[in-house]
Amino acid sequence: MGYTEDQLICYQFEDKDNHFLRAAAPPIYETAPFFFDTYEDYAEAANNEKEHYVYWRGTNPTVQIAEKMLAALEGGSACKCFASGMAAVSAALMCSLASGDHIILIGHVYESSVALVKYLTKFNVQYTIVHSTEIDRVAAAVKSNTRAILMESPTSFIFEVVNVAAVCEMAKAKGIRTIIDNSWATPLFFKPLKLGVDIVVHSASKYLGGHNDLVAGAVIASKEIIDRMYLEEFELIGASLAPFEAWLLIRGLRTLPLRMEVHQRNGLEVARFLSEHPSVSKVNHPGLPSHPHYELACKQLGGYTGLFSFELRDAAYEEIRSTLNKLRMIRIGVSWGAMESQIISPNYGYNQADLENQHIPKSLIRLAVGLEPPALLIKDLDTALS
Repeated sequence: MGYTEDQLICYQFEDKDNHFLRAAAPPIYETAPFFFDTYEDYAEAANNEKEHYVYWRGTNPTVQIAEKMLAALEGGSACKCFASGMAAVSAALMCSLASGDHIILIGHVYESSVALVKYLTKFNVQYTIVHSTEIDRVAAAVKSNTRAILMESPTSFIFEVVNVAAVCEMAKAKGIRTIIDNSWATPLFFKPLKLGVDIVVHSASKYLGGHNDLVAGAVIASKEIIDRMYLEEFELIGASLAPFEAWLLIRGLRTLPLRMEVHQRNGLEVARFLSEHPSVSKVNHPGLPSHPHYELACKQLGGYTGLFSFELRDAAYEEIRSTLNKLRMIRIGVSWGAMESQIISPNYGYNQADLENQHIPKSLIRLAVGLEPPALLIKDLDTALS
């Protein structure tokens, strides 16, 4: 798949100075404060906590390993890890916006990120949701006070592909900062910074962690942006990643290339099956030639993951409920990106108006294909759909 350098980053954590005694696995520095030999040493460290170990809320050796690995994978200058993906999104937005500013959201963005942008209106931040990935529609939404664009590619639930290079070209010409959630593709299959994106955020709870036992987030950007974010949106708000969770993230990163290869292979096999099933009207997977943005996906992405959606021919809530309840191997649950296959629908039976406002089909089901044998997953789906 052409990510040999990424594999080396994932398989080995950096210990050039022998700080960790050549340990095969990085140690967990489960400590709140760090002690000093002299008060002068402490005073010097406290003056620059970003570069010194002083307190858990600032810099921690275990967390620092994860940050260096993620920065290297994304091709960024620096990274800060957070206690959740939403903490990372919050830091990226607050670092980019001030009272009176305007932000554009492209297509379908993670619903909690949308909720956060709406919450920021209490601080006089304005927003526009462009329910399209067309660059002309995005450009038409730009105002004189537009300061940031938030996007995902592929988009949440619908899995449309955004022309990230075109968005960045337009944004840079107008002095607008671009932010992208790259949780779906991971740095193995997409490197947005190379296309001009300013800030990349991750929900590390998903593919990066990969085991359904971690909640974490990350922001990767230039050193200038991360340095400013450290002093304000990171240290002041206090959503720091704990050392043990950082260790879990490092563990996940060390198997990421192997896992993503299987997620890609399994996901495509299941998607092809669903695309031919008589109960399914549409499959939203950018790796299928039937996808409207297939050519852009082939050009922009280096691979595909196991997360996509499909739509039933019968759009009734009862049909969705019945289908999901018949599944035995695929589990019903939020989140995605782990070893287990998981499934969910945005249709809860009581939110029809919300789905219409968000331009989400009522018959849509999101499927995260895991690492199980695809033949077993296909049999489970076939039974539920028949």
